[in-house]
Amino acid sequence: MQRVSIIGCGYTGVRLAARWHAAGAVVRGFATRAESLRDIAAAGAAPVPLDLDQGPDSSAAAPIELDRHLVYYCVPPAHGGRSDPRLERFLGRIGGAPQRIVYLSTTGVYGDHAGGRVDEDTVPTPQTDRALRRVAAETALCAWADRLSVSWCILRVSGIYGPGRLPIERLRRGEPAILPEEATPTNRIHVDDLVTACVAAAVSARADRRVYNVSDGSEDSLTAYLQRVARLANLPAPPLVTREHARRTFSASSWSFLGESRRVDNRRMLGELGIALAYRDLDEGIRASLACNAGVTPVRG
Repeated sequence: MQRVSIIGCGYTGVRLAARWHAAGAVVRGFATRAESLRDIAAAGAAPVPLDLDQGPDSSAAAPIELDRHLVYYCVPPAHGGRSDPRLERFLGRIGGAPQRIVYLSTTGVYGDHAGGRVDEDTVPTPQTDRALRRVAAETALCAWADRLSVSWCILRVSGIYGPGRLPIERLRRGEPAILPEEATPTNRIHVDDLVTACVAAAVSARADRRVYNVSDGSEDSLTAYLQRVARLANLPAPPLVTREHARRTFSASSWSFLGESRRVDNRRMLGELGIALAYRDLDEGIRASLACNAGVTPVRG
């Protein structure tokens, strides 16, 4: 019977746990927050408390037994610095040899390409500390796995949307967006399609020591995406401002995402992993997500 362990089992991980549980696997979900542990149990997996920020050093902590497990690592690096001590602590506690480790990274590692296309052969050029930490984590994981002859796969994930992950409150607050003619391409993936990619990355023979971009292929700007959600949720469209106005007035965190632009090529994921996206059409993905949102009725047609 297949054994699956999901480290950092939150929004995506809980759905992944449910998918594997439905397939008959024995699943464990590791998380810190009590709410996440309850969600893991509700998905049919065994909840395991794990805090990679607290407790003894990895050399003194009890090992996490993962021999012959399919392992997903979904824990983001902590804020600060340019490395990922959380991942390093986790690697130091692994007991046994995992069957494969799938690391959920981000397309942010590519940096700004001024709307140009990037694929998995594009050299990462991280331009924020957040992205630098991700590159450091990818490098550390691959070095550890190669040294111990453990199979690995890296998924560079675009912006995730889905039930509970739509900008409904932003639209209700009337936060502005950049003028369409000045907005730049963005990339995203519905959480259900991300889960499908995660399953394929763990079991496909071709995925051994491979990197995949995970995106639905749409390249709407954030403005166009917000306008789609507003239309389908029957909410007011966001007010529009110039890009320069946004640069001067948006928070540093918000601008750090808007200041970079790239078109993410997903052909390797589709071809090598054989994935059929459930939500290639962005409107359908938004409608499906809205249908699960309490108090929001999607507009049809």
